[in-house]
Amino acid sequence: MTDLASRTAAALDAAVGAGRDLGLTVTDARVLHDLFSVVVHLAPAPVVARVPVVLPAYVDLDLLARRQRTELDVTRWLADQGTPVIPPSPLVPHAPVRRDGFSLTLWQYVEEDRGKEIDYAANAESVAGLHAALRDCPVPLEFLSAAEPEFMAGALDRLAERPDLISAADLGRARREWQELEPLVRSRAAFEQRFPGVELRPVHGDAPAANIFPGAEGDLYADFELVTLGPVEWDMAGLGPDLAAAYDRGAKDRGLRPLDPDVLRFTDAIGMLRVIACLDLLPQLPVLHDYLKPALDQWRS
Repeated sequence: MTDLASRTAAALDAAVGAGRDLGLTVTDARVLHDLFSVVVHLAPAPVVARVPVVLPAYVDLDLLARRQRTELDVTRWLADQGTPVIPPSPLVPHAPVRRDGFSLTLWQYVEEDRGKEIDYAANAESVAGLHAALRDCPVPLEFLSAAEPEFMAGALDRLAERPDLISAADLGRARREWQELEPLVRSRAAFEQRFPGVELRPVHGDAPAANIFPGAEGDLYADFELVTLGPVEWDMAGLGPDLAAAYDRGAKDRGLRPLDPDVLRFTDAIGMLRVIACLDLLPQLPVLHDYLKPALDQWRS
């Protein structure tokens, strides 16, 4: 069995064990998805376990559990408000579960509409609705935690030892860009001085237009693992002018402000540097190269 297959099998075993420990009947568990997390349907229980397996070097289980608790709190609050999200499972306590070296979360199983074609423009337009729903979310959030400055800084340092993953010229450019952008990511005061009047509010944190689950009974927002306090532009970073225009249509319909071009340039730049930093994760997830290459080519051009 390969290391990746062993990791998936270990995550599956942890999910099944955690579910049974919590009183769920699990006899036919199956892996639904396996990339950054192993996602397991704990069948026949209507519960899905999400087990993160690919993590930046600075994220330990304690930090991961704190993030997961925040995600559970935010999604439970949104579900209680009637926002279409995949909610935490009501059959188990709303808390991360630690087992066998993993920290996992448990969610309500939702049947997928596998035949539905994804409409990214419609998704982007709907993100404004999610922002409207998140406006009054009472869960405490950190400023731009989704930018993961510790990951960025550490990854750029480690990549200096990996010329097989990135050229010296590309890494030098990335370091120069990060040196200029890092202060605005680490300091709310610096951000607000650079972008006066731009409201900071709860946002999804991880491209919600690409994280809408096509449920059999309707679309649901999903994967709030990086939920954060930031400008709405953070959620539209790197998606291009067409989807930005779609978002603006949705914002206008809901009485929200349109995207600020200056802030969007900032979030686009951070998003591209996160692509560079993700090269540091390739030893954990080699297939990630195929996802990163188009963005890397765009950055280079």
